[in-house]
Amino acid sequence: MAWAAVLLAGLPAMTAGLSAGLSAAWAAEAVPPAGTPQAGLKIVPLEIATARQTLHYKVEVAQSADQQAAGMMFRKHVPPGTGMIFPMNPPRRASFWMRNTLVPLDLLFIGADGRIRNIIAEAAPLSEAPLSSLGEVAAVLELAGGEAARQGIRPGDRVRWQKAVPVGLHDKAERR
Repeated sequence: MAWAAVLLAGLPAMTAGLSAGLSAAWAAEAVPPAGTPQAGLKIVPLEIATARQTLHYKVEVAQSADQQAAGMMFRKHVPPGTGMIFPMNPPRRASFWMRNTLVPLDLLFIGADGRIRNIIAEAAPLSEAPLSSLGEVAAVLELAGGEAARQGIRPGDRVRWQKAVPVGLHDKAERR
């Protein structure tokens, strides 16, 4: 029975250690680790009408300031036919950088008329150099590096995507 006393005496310490370990594991799951790409953004269809063709993409919408700040950081690739759109309402001058962005990107700066104002192709990963629009833009579209050249996308081409419905309008439309 002496072994039972030793076992029971050590039980509180073993339980405390197990509890602390589980608490740390649960805490780690609740907060994503630094360096994790953002997920769960709304995905909408987007079209680019070039001189030769109409291209179709499925893009994530970085709507909020936090979503726009994170952008495509920490992603290891951009699948074909995808990208991320950064709406700017009201339109304004835009400047991006590639901090914590691991892959080259093409940045397409889109005016309020839906036409591409300028393109920065193959932006260098991890660079903190400013990448800026030529004037005010209503959105910036990020595609995989080299996509604009591969597809013949140029300034002046038209971009269309599903814009977010202002809060309240969606509810009124559903009540009719």
